[in-house]
Amino acid sequence: MTLSVARRVLILAVLATLTGADLVAASQSTPQPFIWWRNEQAKKELGLTVEQVAKIQSIHESTIGELRQEVDELRRCEAKLDRLLESSTDEAVLARQIDRVETARANLNKTRSVMFVRMRLVLTSEQRERLKAMAERRQAQNPRSGSPEERRSPEGRQSRPDPGKR
Repeated sequence: MTLSVARRVLILAVLATLTGADLVAASQSTPQPFIWWRNEQAKKELGLTVEQVAKIQSIHESTIGELRQEVDELRRCEAKLDRLLESSTDEAVLARQIDRVETARANLNKTRSVMFVRMRLVLTSEQRERLKAMAERRQAQNPRSGSPEERRSPEGRQSRPDPGKR
């Protein structure tokens, strides 16, 4: 490995570690997620039927266990990377662990995104537009909440460490 590649790997490792710490810190200070399909005002504004609420809740419940496992896996991978950064100078080992961290993060984001897609498919196009407007209003009221990806998602995101926590 050349010095240039080695520097890139070390920079990626440091960034991955900082990102992990930022996620944990952000999640501890982030308000509880907005469970819009359970909120009476949101249900009324969206015109959700009892059947739609039940379907959306079922989607959430069927996915939450997997999300928790993926959060745990991401934490384990990040913790191992942290330990390796303290003790290892083997760039190949660090690069492999960085890959594991990023794969775990991608898996978590994919599962979360698929859950939101499934939820959105329960809604009519008009309800999706209303949900988008609702999310934009909430974002304007609290611009620091969530990542840019979370701000793009009308459903909002569950907090990182415990996506099922209410």
